Amino acid sequence: MTTKDPRPNTLTGFALHIKGKLSRSSSPKANGNGTDKGKAAQRHEAKRLEKQEKAERQSRDVQRREDKLRHEEELAKEEDDEATYARYGDVAEPSELPSYPKDISTIDQLPTLAVGTDVAFRARIFTQRRLSPKLDFLLFRDQEFSVQGVLANASPHMIRWVQRLHPESLVHVTGCLKTPHQDVRSATVHNLEVEVFSLHVVNEAGHLPWSNYDAPESLHTRMQARVLDIRHPSNIAIFKIRSMIVRQFRRTLEDLDFIEIQTPKLQPAATESGSEVFKVNYFGRTAFLAQSPQLAKQMAISADLRKVFEVGPVFRAENSNTHRHLTEYTGLDVEMEITKDYHEVMMTVDKCLKNIFTAVQSMPELKVVRERFPSEDLVWLEETLVLPFPEGIQMLRDDGRDVAMEDLSTRDEIRLGQLVKAKYKTDYYILDKFPANARPFYTHKAEDPEFTNSYDIFVRGQEICTGGQRIHNAQLLRESMRAARIAEGDMVEYLAAFDLGPAPHGGAGLGLERVVMLLLNLGDVRNATLFHRDPKSLPARPPSLPHPEADTTKHWQYQEAPPIEKLIANYGDASNTSWLDPRFDIWRHPNGAAVGFGTQDDKFAMTIGDPLCDQSQYEEVISAYTKYVEKDLKLTPVWMLVSKEVEEILARNHKWRTLTCVEEQRINADHHKEPSKHDMSRVEREGIDVDEVHLNEDFKKRADKAIEEWKAARKEKGKQVHLTEIRPWVDSEHRRYFSAEKDGKVHALVVLAQLAPRHGWQVKWAMDFPGSPNGTIEVLVEKALSAVTGNVTFGVGVSEKLTPGNQLHGVRAKFLANTYEVIMKSLSLNKKAGFREKFGTFGEQVWICYPRYGVGVQDLKQFVRFFEDQE
Repeated sequence: MTTKDPRPNTLTGFALHIKGKLSRSSSPKANGNGTDKGKAAQRHEAKRLEKQEKAERQSRDVQRREDKLRHEEELAKEEDDEATYARYGDVAEPSELPSYPKDISTIDQLPTLAVGTDVAFRARIFTQRRLSPKLDFLLFRDQEFSVQGVLANASPHMIRWVQRLHPESLVHVTGCLKTPHQDVRSATVHNLEVEVFSLHVVNEAGHLPWSNYDAPESLHTRMQARVLDIRHPSNIAIFKIRSMIVRQFRRTLEDLDFIEIQTPKLQPAATESGSEVFKVNYFGRTAFLAQSPQLAKQMAISADLRKVFEVGPVFRAENSNTHRHLTEYTGLDVEMEITKDYHEVMMTVDKCLKNIFTAVQSMPELKVVRERFPSEDLVWLEETLVLPFPEGIQMLRDDGRDVAMEDLSTRDEIRLGQLVKAKYKTDYYILDKFPANARPFYTHKAEDPEFTNSYDIFVRGQEICTGGQRIHNAQLLRESMRAARIAEGDMVEYLAAFDLGPAPHGGAGLGLERVVMLLLNLGDVRNATLFHRDPKSLPARPPSLPHPEADTTKHWQYQEAPPIEKLIANYGDASNTSWLDPRFDIWRHPNGAAVGFGTQDDKFAMTIGDPLCDQSQYEEVISAYTKYVEKDLKLTPVWMLVSKEVEEILARNHKWRTLTCVEEQRINADHHKEPSKHDMSRVEREGIDVDEVHLNEDFKKRADKAIEEWKAARKEKGKQVHLTEIRPWVDSEHRRYFSAEKDGKVHALVVLAQLAPRHGWQVKWAMDFPGSPNGTIEVLVEKALSAVTGNVTFGVGVSEKLTPGNQLHGVRAKFLANTYEVIMKSLSLNKKAGFREKFGTFGEQVWICYPRYGVGVQDLKQFVRFFEDQE
């Protein structure tokens, strides 16, 4: 009996057929390298086909489900009358919802309404209990409030449709309030339920990693889907409490005649000693994200604002991965004049905090938070405990801990809090007179210079506030800065404020997230932060493709291959943009990849740039392309202007000769050099408008006229070597245009071409038209570079000398180097480099590769001819 391969006409059958052939190919003849490579290729193909079959099977399953849903919808239209069918469905816009005579309620308002009241409200589906095709119980949630809905008196089609809805879908519900048979313990509204009349989806939720009805405990898991996590009732309550804390802070200070200010977050120097800072590029200069509003607060006091406060972001570049540290948090800052003693500031902050504590303890949201994060009421004294720092150290030493007279560690802080709670019966206290070695340069010394007029405030054994008196004497401040090795040159503006004679003053800073965490006993500061930033935030990810639909790692066998323009934006470098010129032919691989080439003297296939595909596919694509050129076209392949990755494949796997005499001239747009002020002033004086252009026919017409004049002037200079033709309007979807114009005349044009994300942009053309003032093109290029970020290339430029690579050495290499030098001088190939260097370009080697046989040293001249102007 003979058995046949299963499903011979399917991709899986074909893949299994290949596998069978592989398993049978174990004869002694299958030991050569070529055969081994063939077997590897067959295994790869089998695996690829299996993946494709799986993708197609999943696609068929999705299609079947969609067909079933369409069939049920058509059946519902036929069997339900118009009024019944209007009671459920999707709506694209709120205006499409059925009209309702009463105002829309919220779930928290429902207990104020009488049984029998018709209601309408918007909520999310928290969960469902699908008891039967005729009965469905839904739990609707609106922020931290929930109510049960009962769907019974409806058509089977409506009930089935509702039962298919995903949790977290946003729905519009109408119905009537009823008394449930027993209290609904799973809802916040226990004594009412809604008899659902209509239900329409406002926006459906999909792809849920987990359900908020049974949310995970893991912080890491929850933070991976933070928006979904925030919807949980406990988190909604946390952020309502957080909002109230800010309001209470602001209200208390405004009642004390404080002025709210907003300070800049870009600083010329670090403001705190002992903390790392985030450096940012500020137009080619270094600036820092503010570690606190400290400098600006003190300058405001010098400006006689007297008492100020701020609620704003604070940045700390400390690599601390703890439960209480963030790299960005919200600061609650205070600064005020001192009349007699810095304790005036301390007592002001104390009043703010006690008002906050009292308000939080009275909020109903506290009960909701405690259902998930249990905590006890905060205990504090009517007269706040102020503990001198030496006494706190002594308490720790009496407890057997070996601590120095310096800033406390987190463990020591927590232990001291426990000792204070046991001795003084309070969760809240102030530790006063910190040692000088634990405070920044601007802190005022105490009578004993080993200590300072500064303090920390603690809640549940952890610090939430740092404050104290500042140095207000300019001479003393400069001395303190020198001792802290802070250069006066970086603090000129700050010091100028003290030369003007500010009043004695002090202040304090609190971290909002830490206050919330400790008041509510949340365990981790991330639970008190909307979208946290810590040292592990913003992980490096490979850049996403601008056109996911043109991903060559997907399967294209039965679809149209992705357009070249989209492949360039996904994978291309500067050289690939030339493929859009008519003189290039495009070869396509079955996986959608592309290679561009032109024929030279009916002998060479001049291939330019890397293949347009994912780098993992280079070897496969290169092998298939070279085989096509040699076997089908009967030409000798030459591969020019390729990356090191492609050069290594051609040298290692194909034994090609390689050399480099060209380089990609790149620049980081965030750190480019600006044109001279003289050029900028001249362009401004001439009244030339420099800006980005949104294409229209009028501009194209004026630019085309200038381009023709430019081409005519260029011909007078003789032969030109270039890779691409002047066709600026091609593929405008992936271009950005910048012009310098005056009175309707275009004086200069810069065109940026979008490349692969890792390469950024190319200055595709930078044309200075006849009659334009000197410096115009430099100013325009700078305008274009300032409009983008990251990598930019000016394209390929020549190297000063030819460098041999693989398979190239001895007399041949020396001869090529001498020939290259002659050609470079005769054609003045290095002219462009000087212009590009004005902007700070650096060279990245690109390679020329050719087979060991079929290419002579004299053919180098033919390679150059390929780039000369075509008559």
